[in-house]
Amino acid sequence: MQSKAFSASGNSFSVHEWRGSGPATLHVHHSDDEAWHVLDGELTFRYADRTENVGPGSTVFVPAGMPHTYNAAAGARYLIILTPRVAGLISALQADRDPAHQHDIYRQFDSELLE
Repeated sequence: MQSKAFSASGNSFSVHEWRGSGPATLHVHHSDDEAWHVLDGELTFRYADRTENVGPGSTVFVPAGMPHTYNAAAGARYLIILTPRVAGLISALQADRDPAHQHDIYRQFDSELLE
């Protein structure tokens, strides 16, 4: 029996159980923090100056203004903690997958693609 993925949203942040990777390029959220807690598998985070691998039980916090991206290994499962603005950015990117629109979509949510 497969369990249902966890998801909860409030006024200041939301928590979602996710699988899969972030965008392939470094990006920055100018006004929003973001965090991940690894449940299973491994995530690889890339920053402007370094890369780090994290496994089950690890939590990564990325403060507003820090360029980042991440890649999830096959089978990785994690909780992602988002502000409403970052959740809106992800929804907008999922609704419009045209690469030509991505820079504008990021800007609408006070974020920026850096590569």
